[in-house]
Amino acid sequence: MSRTIELPEPIERRLADRAAKEGKAIEALAIEMIERGMKQERTFAEIMAPFAAEVAASGMTDDEVGEFFAKELADMRREKREARP
Repeated sequence: MSRTIELPEPIERRLADRAAKEGKAIEALAIEMIERGMKQERTFAEIMAPFAAEVAASGMTDDEVGEFFAKELADMRREKREARP
């Protein structure tokens, strides 16, 4: 598929400058940038949704979750200290 788009002059200039610096054709760089933009990262809420569902299903309170992670962190730090020569 082929499309023609009109870019504002400042954007076209920046794109041309960047393409030149990277040794790429303007069209190739534009395609790369569009592809990257379309691969949007998930939000923090989306990443954490499975964890939040598990916590909700477990019946743990916010305080219990905090205590659990505090204990795990303390255990990990203790193990790391004990592993030092």
